[in-house]
Amino acid sequence: MTTRRSASSKAKTSSKASTAAKSATSGKTAAKTPAKPAAKTAPEPGVVSETTVTAVAPELKKKELIDMVTDRAGVKKKFAKPVVEAMIDILGEAIAEGRELNLQPLGKLKHQRTKETPNARITVAKIRQSKSASPALEHGADKAKESVADAAE
Repeated sequence: MTTRRSASSKAKTSSKASTAAKSATSGKTAAKTPAKPAAKTAPEPGVVSETTVTAVAPELKKKELIDMVTDRAGVKKKFAKPVVEAMIDILGEAIAEGRELNLQPLGKLKHQRTKETPNARITVAKIRQSKSASPALEHGADKAKESVADAAE
């Protein structure tokens, strides 16, 4: 004797079986299916913003700084050295305290964050320099001396 199934019961069993088969094989096929290449859907690479690459100059050491100060100021090294060392100490203390510095034409130094390590204190800061605040670079060293002397008087 043959049992007849109705069309609706066939559809129910076949849809259940196909759903189970899909879910069982979907994990296998997803792993075997290669990812579509991103080059077809991704836009052409381009420059997001312009950045200027500058050559990195060697580090400015204290000895070189003292030599530059003596040349620019026209004073003897024995007079300039204690002043430069005292200035470096004061600037280091101010940075360690988290103070903002506004020393033109050097710029404005803004403290961002500090991290204490066993050997050192790491301070992250930003320096903002005005393009028009540097008379020594634009007009020569003689003009810078005059502007400092005028401000002191």
